[in-house]
Amino acid sequence: MSTPTALLTDQYELTMLDAALQDGTADRPCVFELFGRRLPGARRFGVVAGTGRLLSLLRDFRFDEAELAFLRDHRIVSPETVRFLEGYRFTGTITGYREGELYFPGSPILTVEGSFAEAVILETLALSVLNHDSAVATAAARMSIAAGERPLAEMGSRRAAEQSAVAAARAAYIAGFSATSNLEAGRTWGVPTMGTAAHSWTLLHDTEEDAFRSQIAALGVGTTLLVDTYDIRQGVATAIAVAGAGLGGVRLDSGDLPTVAASVREQLDGLGATGTRITVTSDLDEFAIAALAASPVDAYGVGTSVVTGSGSPTAGMVYKLVARQGPDGSWVSVAKASTDKASVGGRKSAFRTRTADGVATGELIAVADGFEPMAAMADRPDARALQVTLVERGETDAAYEGPDGVAAARAHHLRVREELPVTGLALSRADPALPTVYEDVDAPGS
Repeated sequence: MSTPTALLTDQYELTMLDAALQDGTADRPCVFELFGRRLPGARRFGVVAGTGRLLSLLRDFRFDEAELAFLRDHRIVSPETVRFLEGYRFTGTITGYREGELYFPGSPILTVEGSFAEAVILETLALSVLNHDSAVATAAARMSIAAGERPLAEMGSRRAAEQSAVAAARAAYIAGFSATSNLEAGRTWGVPTMGTAAHSWTLLHDTEEDAFRSQIAALGVGTTLLVDTYDIRQGVATAIAVAGAGLGGVRLDSGDLPTVAASVREQLDGLGATGTRITVTSDLDEFAIAALAASPVDAYGVGTSVVTGSGSPTAGMVYKLVARQGPDGSWVSVAKASTDKASVGGRKSAFRTRTADGVATGELIAVADGFEPMAAMADRPDARALQVTLVERGETDAAYEGPDGVAAARAHHLRVREELPVTGLALSRADPALPTVYEDVDAPGS
């Protein structure tokens, strides 16, 4: 049986629920929105990731006896609220950007519709998943762009918490990485896995040659040998002496990589190993990868930088109430007005405007008071709709979950990334690649 996820939350969500049940507002229909006010690290775009994970966690968002006992024993909420939570299941609707989609400041990445009681307590879970995974995916996408056609492997599990490592491997794969060293990510999410040997393998053996011979005996001549434990030039010579010119690859994990890679390529070619690939793995980020673009490198392995968002470990998204029904049943837009933290009220539909050649030109967000504004944009053939239904009346769409959901998200990301104008591919800090434009629309007949 799966483990309940309902206590992966902050206490104030349950105390708000408690008060709402007491004052009669708990059943009031509401629209919550998850969005980012700005892009992390002044980057040109963000990448939505974590949606499929969130849907799976939402499926298990319930309060079993152990969770209810904790709430009772610590008097976190009233007995009446504990009784309400006994039967809690989310029965509302969630729409949002597809996983792998690009987003910009103000993009309505997730829209949660339901009673206040149902929707408010999903805030922390939604934010913890999407803030982490989107930060990793955004960094990974920048690395993928810098790498071009050269493959990238994620190998940062040792630099993250154990479950965060699995989520990071998943997010990196969606954003363009080709493999991970994390086996749980392979088992759970279908991410291709890779890995051969560390320096300890070479140090275990009496000689580097013994280590290489043993690895080849176990893994075959197509393996990749780590050649920088001692002297790199000697390591390369030993590798080819042992494996022959058909050796699959060598890995470099230290030194001035552009210089070392060029020297190793020249040495390999001189030994007849022209097909032996060079993989580099030393503290890479998107800038180091870009600096290696002209070097004879065939593949990259990235660890710390990708699993920590390359300097921006969170996407900075927030979850805000944007619309609610008033006592008379009419919809009311609501918004926070705090300095530097203002939000835009109203239910929203989002579109990516494009030129006739398919190049993205802007993030168009239609806003309405309660009325679904999608219909008002039907006559805009230049606008690609960005939102899909993820949960309808409490039922999640399984197409976005599991390994199949990951594969679909990866394909979607690689496709929509091609829409970016060339300026959107730059690594330098700057304004978002696309402007966000709000357009008010009125309900029919208003």
